[in-house]
Amino acid sequence: MRPVQKSGLVSCLLALGTLFCRASPLVQVEVYVSGRDGYHTYRIPAIVRTRAGTLLAFAEGRKHSVHDWGDIDVLVKRSTDGGRTWSPQITVADFGEDTVGNPAPVLDRRTGTVWLLLTRNPGDVPEPKILPGLRGPTRTVWLTYSADDGRSWAAPVEITASVKRPEWSWYATGPVNGIQLRSGRLVIPCDHDRPAEPSRRYSHVIFSDDGGRTWRLGGSVGPDCNESTVVELSDGTLMLNMRSYAGRNRRAVSLSRDGGLTWSPPAFDEALVEPVCQASLIRVGRGRPAMLLFSNPASTRRVNMTVRLSRDEGKTWSAAKTIHEGPSAYSNLVELQGGMIGLLYERGQNSPYERITFARFALRWLSER
Repeated sequence: MRPVQKSGLVSCLLALGTLFCRASPLVQVEVYVSGRDGYHTYRIPAIVRTRAGTLLAFAEGRKHSVHDWGDIDVLVKRSTDGGRTWSPQITVADFGEDTVGNPAPVLDRRTGTVWLLLTRNPGDVPEPKILPGLRGPTRTVWLTYSADDGRSWAAPVEITASVKRPEWSWYATGPVNGIQLRSGRLVIPCDHDRPAEPSRRYSHVIFSDDGGRTWRLGGSVGPDCNESTVVELSDGTLMLNMRSYAGRNRRAVSLSRDGGLTWSPPAFDEALVEPVCQASLIRVGRGRPAMLLFSNPASTRRVNMTVRLSRDEGKTWSAAKTIHEGPSAYSNLVELQGGMIGLLYERGQNSPYERITFARFALRWLSER
């Protein structure tokens, strides 16, 4: 596939009659383009790198509109060359005219299996009709997996009873990558709604201690917390970074020292401005303290997709680079080989939902001035 902008190619400078070529630090490639391949809109990117090094780029394929409800399927494209080129899309989950989405993948490093958590609801029932209560259709939670590096996927099975409380209405897995702890535990960040409470939005995690075969409900954080992303710090503490509805336009952060069973009250990271939107947080390298990367639209509007670097486990953010100044929304970071970083994100010129793009850059570039 062709790069989306010339800054992603080799830029050549002609000076004093001699041709000099300089590799751009940022390469961007179109992965999903709205209106192509049978879908009106592609949204909600998530990405994972397999044990073999293959990149799996997930997205919701929205058949007829940009809306969060309707006939929505989960798709994946594969890249075996670090995100430079991508395969045709593969259908992971299709429940007819129902909505299935919120992809949240996680790799079990021990077996190489990629697990994918999803949510489902009737396609004719929008979020506002699910949020108010428990009468009628609600959100259910589903699980699928690939044991062949993302080429094929098992039929999804429902796991709602083990990971959702009966009094919750809305529910979302991710949408972003999960993680595997040093203990082997798999952890997926999620969120839910409690219709009986005035401040009803909460984040939570679910986890598996048997390699992804069964899943259990972990602790919750709130109120006014929503879509979340999680990392494990150097000492084993988990950090949950959350979309916040508290009216501050700042990300909320919570810590767990028991593997996600309980969480500290949410606190605001004043350095991480947000427009109330999903974001991504990953740990890179093996150093101590852990080096963290964070991506989101760094604005009070859905524009200015930015990647930030922390060398002190999220206490401060010492460097940042803008990936796309224009409209942008959901994103997911991934560590590549050779000191490279990938970012799968929503972007456009007039709307954030025109395409899903993969950006590739060197980690050291984030610190360059």
